[in-house]
Amino acid sequence: MPSSTATAFHSSFCFSSHKLSSSSSSSHQPNTFLSAKPKTLFHKHPLYTPLHSTLSSQIKEKILCLEIMGVDAGKALSQNPSLHSVTLESIHSVISFLQSKGIHQKDFAKIFGMCPKILTSDVKTDLIPVFNFLSEDLKIPDQNFRRAINKCPRLLASSPKDQLKPALFYLQRLGLKDLEALAYRDSVLLVSSVEKTLIPKLKYLESLGLSRSETVGMVLRCPALLTFSIENNFKPKFEYFSVEMHRKLEELKDFPQYFAFSLEKRIKPRYVETVRSGKKVPLPLMLKTTDDEFRQLLTQGDG
Repeated sequence: MPSSTATAFHSSFCFSSHKLSSSSSSSHQPNTFLSAKPKTLFHKHPLYTPLHSTLSSQIKEKILCLEIMGVDAGKALSQNPSLHSVTLESIHSVISFLQSKGIHQKDFAKIFGMCPKILTSDVKTDLIPVFNFLSEDLKIPDQNFRRAINKCPRLLASSPKDQLKPALFYLQRLGLKDLEALAYRDSVLLVSSVEKTLIPKLKYLESLGLSRSETVGMVLRCPALLTFSIENNFKPKFEYFSVEMHRKLEELKDFPQYFAFSLEKRIKPRYVETVRSGKKVPLPLMLKTTDDEFRQLLTQGDG
């Protein structure tokens, strides 16, 4: 970040930690940092003037704030029209609150870029319940909030009552009881709709000829299955598996990770090589090995 940009940025409401500390320490105004109108210097920033002359000063300052954080302002405003009307004070309160939870300035480009809805959240009714869920339900220590949020920014835009808790309950009933994995690796499952996403994917796998217990067993071995698209992943890969490769369902039950590999870049090329070699290679060895290991495997003989 250029020095002039950084200077203006730290002079603005976005990251005035000094102001936050001094205001929050005032006993007669304990919530000043959430309600006081921030004093900005955005109008002095060199990028401020070139912004379209018909835009209001507040919109210009919002755009400049987003761009300085590394967020595509046009995309953010398009995906979250509420940014047009939200106050600068409200955006300031969101940023200050996230900083108080250990989120770093450098994280905001990714977090707000992926989910600009967070910028118009209400700290009390939207964000605090999310962090309560992370702490109480997922058992995430305060110092690890940043790790969890960076893994899945959409957590901050999800309702614990309507989304996160129902998803967690459903996943735990399936047998996914590893809270650490759900917090830091498979957290996207928590922001997935149970009725529209998780259940339909399980039903599709069952439709392939698998029993309910077999399907659940596959998911427990490879939770990422519940994140894959039925149309773009499951269907084309299963068709190739059954029609071209002539493999049996038993292999999928034992190696559900098959669906995690690229059809065009991994599965097809590796299968073609095994056919050319005349070797019968187990599915895990065919896909998991490195290129050198795979070539050596074909040279040595059957896996």
